[in-house]
Amino acid sequence: MMRTYLDHNATAPLRAEARAAMIAAMDVVGNPSSVHAEGRAAKALLEKARAEFATAFGADGADVVFTSGATEAAALALAGRGLHGGGIEHDAVDAWITDDLAVDGQGQVRVTDPGQTALQLANSETGVVQALPEGLAVSDMTQGFGKLPVAFNWSGATMALASAHKIGGPKGIGALIVKRGTDLAAQLKGGGQEMGRRAGTENILGAAGFAAAATAAARDLADGVWDEVASLRDLLEDTLAAEADGTIFVGKGAMRLPNTLCLATPGWKGETQVMQMDLAGYAISAGSACSSGKVRASRVLRAMGYDEATAAGAIRVSLGPETKQQDVLGFAEAWLERLRKHRARAA
Repeated sequence: MMRTYLDHNATAPLRAEARAAMIAAMDVVGNPSSVHAEGRAAKALLEKARAEFATAFGADGADVVFTSGATEAAALALAGRGLHGGGIEHDAVDAWITDDLAVDGQGQVRVTDPGQTALQLANSETGVVQALPEGLAVSDMTQGFGKLPVAFNWSGATMALASAHKIGGPKGIGALIVKRGTDLAAQLKGGGQEMGRRAGTENILGAAGFAAAATAAARDLADGVWDEVASLRDLLEDTLAAEADGTIFVGKGAMRLPNTLCLATPGWKGETQVMQMDLAGYAISAGSACSSGKVRASRVLRAMGYDEATAAGAIRVSLGPETKQQDVLGFAEAWLERLRKHRARAA
């Protein structure tokens, strides 16, 4: 069976540029903390990757701390700060904040004190984009970076999170971007790597792949690749909406990621839809991939005011630059066929 991958928000396919950069980095032998020639070569490669990533992220002059992923970056940024949020944040952020800010039906968070707030740039489930206020303490830019025209230096945030595998880089590396001069206590203590903020021998292969993916993602954005993806997302939404009476297209009318479609059909469980579409050859998701194995109604949709039945019936389709028109039309045909069967059984 031919497979169609429509789960890019969970992880994006590895870019050729990232693969090539990591293969080249395999020949660099030294430890970046060693003072001999081999160590200096490894250190040079690491700092080159840091500089390239900072340029792609619009973070020149900021500190880039490489981590094992955005989850570790969130812990490093948020531990002990007592920040507030709106109940739509990724679990990795939500674990460290108090969910007491209002969220409206379009997924927008009402921020009252930016300096005490963590606010994502874009939601991984709904695709809804937030307007980041000046002086924001922390922004999770994991989903928005590479798909939206954003630069850390003009985002208004003091710290930001990013992850390589969301933009076609390798899994297992992320970054915390920090305005220079910001106090930050290390959570992993040891050898003092990463400017004393994250101990442990650096993942040079991951950093090289991350930087290459970030550079390629910035190029794609400038070249209008995601505008083409947005047109396919809209085609899919319109095709489904023409027949799917009673299905809610979450965030429709709000600014969203160009590749993301979240739809909820009350009474038809999202997990069931995911399994049926998987058997049909389409990879989609029923929420954040980091919550896989935890079958429950979407916490994000509940925070937006949707009832339990609607939140439990949500799925996410997330496209990528390689997605073709036949992919989205094929998905629409397969999903609508199963919707008809679901309705027939429920009648």
